[in-house]
Amino acid sequence: MIKALLKILCTCIAVVAIVVGATNALVVLTTEDDIVSVDETSGYQADAIVVLGASVFADGTPSTILQDRLDCGIALYKAGAAPKIIMSGDNSTEHYNECAAMKRYAIAQGVPSEDIFCDHAGFSTYESMYRAKNVFGCSRVAIATQTYHLYRALYSAHALGVDAIGVASDYRSYGKQTWYDVREIPARTKDFFKALFDVPSTYVGEPISLDQSGDVTG
Repeated sequence: MIKALLKILCTCIAVVAIVVGATNALVVLTTEDDIVSVDETSGYQADAIVVLGASVFADGTPSTILQDRLDCGIALYKAGAAPKIIMSGDNSTEHYNECAAMKRYAIAQGVPSEDIFCDHAGFSTYESMYRAKNVFGCSRVAIATQTYHLYRALYSAHALGVDAIGVASDYRSYGKQTWYDVREIPARTKDFFKALFDVPSTYVGEPISLDQSGDVTG
């Protein structure tokens, strides 16, 4: 009985490993050519630049990893990649608002407030891409985040029917990079299956047109 159970356990582990490995390889290999430089985005004519959220400190200051994503998104905006920016992050509680901090930072760097939309329900990478399409009506986006994260964001966008390119915000080394890389492995598999089954985001809500001031979103 013990040998039989061990055999079943080993088989299950092997199957999981194969699935995780295969989905990760697919996500990376099918999107790596869509990672470009800022200069290459000038004629892309995206509907919006999507800046993916990350941690914000208690005083509202973006973490270093988020600041780099914001600097990349701002560079894309100034290069003419898109006329609007969607700040997609976590605002799941009254006391934590990534989007507001992201918008304040971009305004301080000279981006007009009306060109910045806040996606307060971008609770995950997949949900940010789902809402870019189904809430903000995007058919073409330029994504700003770090390389390790871009593969998953691009794959989710493509699988949802959104034309997307990504620009890497790898402006420095991060102390938790090994942890980010490890965490990304199961996350890619998770989002692969979410995209496969077109799973709706936690909140969808009414459509938000980009043909208006971004201030309507806060």
